Amino acid sequence: DSKNFYYEAYSSVSQSIFDGGKLRNNLRYYRAQDQEYLDTYQQTIAGALRDVSNALIAYTKTREYREKQEAQVASATVAVRLADVLYRGGSTSYLQVLTSEQTLYSAQLSLATAQQQEALSLVTLYNVLGGGW
Repeated sequence: DSKNFYYEAYSSVSQSIFDGGKLRNNLRYYRAQDQEYLDTYQQTIAGALRDVSNALIAYTKTREYREKQEAQVASATVAVRLADVLYRGGSTSYLQVLTSEQTLYSAQLSLATAQQQEALSLVTLYNVLGGGW
């Protein structure tokens, strides 16, 4: 019977040794998997912050451009009025009035494009901030 006792004790100890290696490897695997998940999470967060930053910059730039276009339209509107006054006073030809109007219409077209770009950049910003449709 002592033979059986030693045999059972030996097999139980040797089984524990092999299980210990398996458990240790499982622990390493799960730690590596956790690190991979953490890295993926951090990359996702960094990407989201980068997208928000880019969208904010784009919106700011398009807003500034729109404001400049509004100033150009205002300036061109004044130029048209002045050209008209000068024409009516006989100080300039009607060609100057037409040229001023053409400049005004070009500025208005640029303003409309700038407004569209600003709206699109605002939609992009809303989207990257998690806005839903």
